Amino acid sequence: MKKSELRKQYLEKKESLTETEVQSLSQQIFENFISAFDLKKNQKVHCFLSIPEKGEVDTSSFLNNFFENEILVFVPKIVKGKLISLEITKGTPLIESAWGIKEPAGNEDCGVKDFDCIITPLLYADQFGNRVGYGKGFYDRFFSEINPNAIKVGVSFFPPHEKVEDISEFDVPLNYLVTPTEVLSLLGAGSKSTK
Repeated sequence: MKKSELRKQYLEKKESLTETEVQSLSQQIFENFISAFDLKKNQKVHCFLSIPEKGEVDTSSFLNNFFENEILVFVPKIVKGKLISLEITKGTPLIESAWGIKEPAGNEDCGVKDFDCIITPLLYADQFGNRVGYGKGFYDRFFSEINPNAIKVGVSFFPPHEKVEDISEFDVPLNYLVTPTEVLSLLGAGSKSTK
């Protein structure tokens, strides 16, 4: 299927989830992530701040776990049409933007490129790691500018079914997809189920 069709289909699926379902599924995704990825103190993790109104996977459990384990946390922010990274701590105040996204106040990129893991928002990803986002291309550009060995992990309420047909040369695939039922190693590397 084409990205536009998948985007429409999975936006509708996501919007049909209740707040309780989103919280329950997000917790299962978090538990699967923690069981699969053994992150250590001072490793650098880039993690999106979820927008509850959009029914996104809730990343608050991820962030709390990283803070508790002294993992360095960086979050994305769109400034002048570009995704930049800002480091945050448990005490960093977050301000709600015009788009309803809670984000740190600064507008200057931290300059870090050697992330160990990037937790990536998406609407859908197929079994080859091709992701369908909101269509702005922020993450593909971001991935092309950082350490190529960073583990790119998508989090999704839905397993991969359809193949994304219209891949471009600028699309950067994910390494893993974490769903409520499993952790999939993508790019043909096989999968491991956490059930």
